[in-house]
Amino acid sequence: MKFQLYIILFLLLGTALHAQTPDQFFKASGTPANPKVDVSWNRYNTAEGLAEIAKKIAAAYPELAKLSSIGKSYQGRDLWCLTITDFNSGDPDRKPGFYIDGNIHSNEIQGAEIAMYTAWYLTESFDENAFIKDLLTKRIFYIVPTINPDARNDYMQGANTAHSPRSGMIPIDDDRDGEYDEDGYEDLNGDGHVSQMRRKNPYGRWIDDPRNPGRMIRAENDERGTYENLGYEGIDNDGDGQVNEDRVGGYYDPNRNWGWNWQPEYIQSGSHQYPFSIPEDRAVADFIMAHPNIAGAQSYHNSGGMILRGPGSEEDERVYSRGDIQVYDAIGNLGEKIIPGYRYLVIYKDLYSTYGGEIEWFHGGRGIFSFTNELYTSYLMYNKTETDAQDRVDFSKRLLFEDDVIAWEPYDHPVFGPIEIGGTKKNSGRADPGFLLETDAHRNMAFTLYHAAQMPDLVIEEIEEKDLGGGYLQVTAVVGNLAIIPTHSDHDIKNKITRPDFIKLEGAPVVSGLRVLDRLMNRTEEQESNPAQISVPNISGMDAVTVRWIVKARPGADYTITVDSMKGGVVSRSKE
Repeated sequence: MKFQLYIILFLLLGTALHAQTPDQFFKASGTPANPKVDVSWNRYNTAEGLAEIAKKIAAAYPELAKLSSIGKSYQGRDLWCLTITDFNSGDPDRKPGFYIDGNIHSNEIQGAEIAMYTAWYLTESFDENAFIKDLLTKRIFYIVPTINPDARNDYMQGANTAHSPRSGMIPIDDDRDGEYDEDGYEDLNGDGHVSQMRRKNPYGRWIDDPRNPGRMIRAENDERGTYENLGYEGIDNDGDGQVNEDRVGGYYDPNRNWGWNWQPEYIQSGSHQYPFSIPEDRAVADFIMAHPNIAGAQSYHNSGGMILRGPGSEEDERVYSRGDIQVYDAIGNLGEKIIPGYRYLVIYKDLYSTYGGEIEWFHGGRGIFSFTNELYTSYLMYNKTETDAQDRVDFSKRLLFEDDVIAWEPYDHPVFGPIEIGGTKKNSGRADPGFLLETDAHRNMAFTLYHAAQMPDLVIEEIEEKDLGGGYLQVTAVVGNLAIIPTHSDHDIKNKITRPDFIKLEGAPVVSGLRVLDRLMNRTEEQESNPAQISVPNISGMDAVTVRWIVKARPGADYTITVDSMKGGVVSRSKE
């Protein structure tokens, strides 16, 4: 009997010792259990709110995160950058770098939250997750949540549509009448929103949606309409017979102003005056140029559920070699699995042609493998690929409880006479609803971290010695790349954007340095100048290069071999 009691007590004690605590359970789910920086990821923040989160992250994790400004916006706001890595391991400036930004278009706001979520997750998970720890030991992240803080605030705080403003806050004379921003949207009925105007007209082409009277749908071709659609709220402020044609900020596109295949306004609408004439774009470009270690980049936009790569135009197909496309495909195709409902696409083939785009400059101008993700997709509404207008109406009704709908109300317009104002709010359609934001953030972050993990991961695999006699030694080294991304894209190599990789032997006099072309057949190519530091044009992904030196030394001599790659980092190994 006593023996049985001992067995029962032992089992109970063992169960207690091995049972998961609530903290352990939630950590196992992939979400930081007790974060130092407590943030709700189901809501959106102004530029100042984002800056406050960034400051808290930097203060809570001084050995992992540092906050700096990379420049100023047009209105003088800081463009804040969180630099995230394990600052206690290696030289941070020589680690392969990954750049992330969001919100280049002011109404595409969730990119900033997803970029900030990435910074938060990396710092909060460093001590608990082996993958994150290894990532921050080997890599460095530069995260700029919003590169359009001025217009972000205007979009969030002002009365706007879902599409305004898209650009920034630089005044533009859109209607070329000598005045700037004098005829924009107006909240005529004072409800805090810019919604639609409609007027009863038996020859109009719009009717109330019979299943949802708060929304209009187009009448069938053989059906009489009830209303004409007058566009968004506003009046003709400048008396030119047009409404809302010269809006605040004007029309220019920060994603058409980059210095790769830039085209003037008559070819590419929104391109602005000249490449990098937009101060926010210039600040980012200067930062990228000052950090040649950046090997990967991610920009977040909305919407449509797309993982986009260049080229933006057909003539730029020449810039994307077969080898570079293989790298993009390996990462992009996996992205479709990581983010259900998203599609991996080529900008000009699958969307439309663009010139002067940000990620095209990253690849074409700097040789950086880069993606743009168009965040949020109708797939997230009901987890099905094919959705229609009725699905969107039902989603608003059943899950948002019509929070994005404004009931139609009469209004006496000074030009149009009796009209009605209503329809949808600016939070309809483009941005993730709050309850879906964190899910979208985590999956997009996971895709980005996979991309970052596939930046060059260099290791000196082997050092072999051969005694040549007479006090001379042959030293052969094999340098491998354990990741998908090479140290140089093909485009980089062709245009000599980044210097070659260097593999150097130090600690013993070097007589000759050779690149080994075929180790089995002993085919080599001698580097005549500076033989101690062998220049290698590229270390391909999931591949290796072999180099050889003849040194004046005997077996057992001490020396160190160092690989110095601009985008692949620095690794060393001493003779054992």
